[in-house]
Amino acid sequence: MRHHHERADREHPHQGGGRRQRFFGHGELRLVILYLLSSNASHGYELIKAIESLTQGNYTPSPGVIYPTLDYLQEQGFITVGDEENGRRTIAITPQGLRWLEESQAQIAEIQERIRVRNVGYQLRRNPQMKRALDNFKAVLDLRVNQGELSAAQLKQIIGIIDRAALDISQLD
Repeated sequence: MRHHHERADREHPHQGGGRRQRFFGHGELRLVILYLLSSNASHGYELIKAIESLTQGNYTPSPGVIYPTLDYLQEQGFITVGDEENGRRTIAITPQGLRWLEESQAQIAEIQERIRVRNVGYQLRRNPQMKRALDNFKAVLDLRVNQGELSAAQLKQIIGIIDRAALDISQLD
């Protein structure tokens, strides 16, 4: 039975809009759910919305991912699922769940940092001109680096140009 839940937590057949990007590694969604529950009790739908908000719309877990993960957390004694009221069951973290969360602080921090970095890239790509510029940059680099024989001097020049561009961007007001 446990194997089924682990598999459901790992496999994400459709992640919002059919994107196939794996947002969380194995077991990370469990930690994110516990982290969200540590603020307050919640419902399955609210957790889905909270994760969507946390990832700025980059990832919306489906009920087919959330509910097996909640089942697993409940089986492990990390959460309690209350009786249904108004069609929803209240989910709360247990002292045991809080302990596991406490022991996983380093992993939570790493997940939060990865989400932050992905969100920055996502925001950049939402601007059509920025997307065009980044795509153009990648295409030119691909042509120069992969299609032609670059000398050590040419490679050094390209690296210098990229470093200067990064410096220019970092010094903008």
